Amino acid sequence: MRTMDKVVGLGLTMVLLAGCATAPPRNPENICAIFEQHGGWHQSANKAREKWGAPVHVTMAMMYQESSFRHDARPPMRYFLFIPYGRASDAYGYAQAKKATWADYRRESGNGWADRDDFDDAIDFMGWYMNKTSKINGISKWDGYGQYLNYHEGWGGYRRGSHLRKGWLLTISRKVEARAQRYAEQYWQCKDRLNRGWFG
Repeated sequence: MRTMDKVVGLGLTMVLLAGCATAPPRNPENICAIFEQHGGWHQSANKAREKWGAPVHVTMAMMYQESSFRHDARPPMRYFLFIPYGRASDAYGYAQAKKATWADYRRESGNGWADRDDFDDAIDFMGWYMNKTSKINGISKWDGYGQYLNYHEGWGGYRRGSHLRKGWLLTISRKVEARAQRYAEQYWQCKDRLNRGWFG
């Protein structure tokens, strides 16, 4: 019976934890709808903008591409003859941050308790990364295309031109840029209302 009690208790704990996870936005194509559903996300995005100078519409467009706003997103499992043998990388969370880069962020930002599956931490990480991209490779924080290429390839990879051999990545980066522009147009319409804290 003790074993059964432990199994039931573990199951209940997992259900409760799953219930605490923030659901992805119902309408991820509209930044106003995203922030109206998740008001705390707007505050977090604004904090990252104030701290790192990262435009809200660019960070949100990059996060959409990386995780579709899922807190537990991971790269897909790889298979050999139907046998799983691991994932392409250890990227995880809203920002699909890798462990080593996340460790650098925690150390340099002073946010030592940051979690990759916490939206506030993830968007702060993206702001930190975009700020470093601007300093290291001279890419404007408003340039969704160039920022995403750096985010995907890393600063050294971008300098070496690794993205130039990846047509699929260039296409995706243009999609990020286009989404950022749409988000910017939408955000212009609702930013003041969101900042007042009511959605009437």
